Amino acid sequence: MPQDNVRVNTAWERVDEQVLKQFRDHSVANLGDALDRLNIVDGGIAPVWSGARAVGTALPVLTVAGDNKAVIAALDHIRPGDILVINAFGYDGRAVIGDNLAQRFAVHGAVGAVVDGFVRDAAIIEELQVPVFARGLTPAGPFKNGPGTIGEAVAIGGVVVNPGDIVAADGDGVIVVPPHRAEEALAAVAEIVAREAALDAEVEALRSATR
Repeated sequence: MPQDNVRVNTAWERVDEQVLKQFRDHSVANLGDALDRLNIVDGGIAPVWSGARAVGTALPVLTVAGDNKAVIAALDHIRPGDILVINAFGYDGRAVIGDNLAQRFAVHGAVGAVVDGFVRDAAIIEELQVPVFARGLTPAGPFKNGPGTIGEAVAIGGVVVNPGDIVAADGDGVIVVPPHRAEEALAAVAEIVAREAALDAEVEALRSATR
């Protein structure tokens, strides 16, 4: 497929896997609190199957509404640990990915995809256990005309995502963490987890006292 109208930027760095591993220990809700409840993607983007979770380095893709030429082209640029972040303009008329692309993402090493748009083949994607987050489902397939961009900043759900940002997604939603704030976020979330553990212990003590 010709890619002459898909612009690609490769001049960016990926986050070290050891940093991503630390973020995988925490929920999106706690990470949101650690970042002053900013950088959280709007709640319209949700997992397409229950239990989906992913943390990776953002590989942003911008595509025309209802078109996935740039998404297909992005397969050549996936590196292990990437999470595709696709701005499909929230369009509900056509799915920009389905089960075939989802499994190709995984084969190339991606940990999942976040789509500001619609997808299809949810049951098969769940069976494959590929974490996909989207605005909704439609059986209608996409066009493949372009144009689009890969590796440039996009906006999804009210949040700007730059290439190389840390993206965490779970049942509560999606958050974006700029790499320069990673250390700060991890320190803050550790305090939040400790505080919540203390609060949970208080509740358990109350339960014990009333038994």
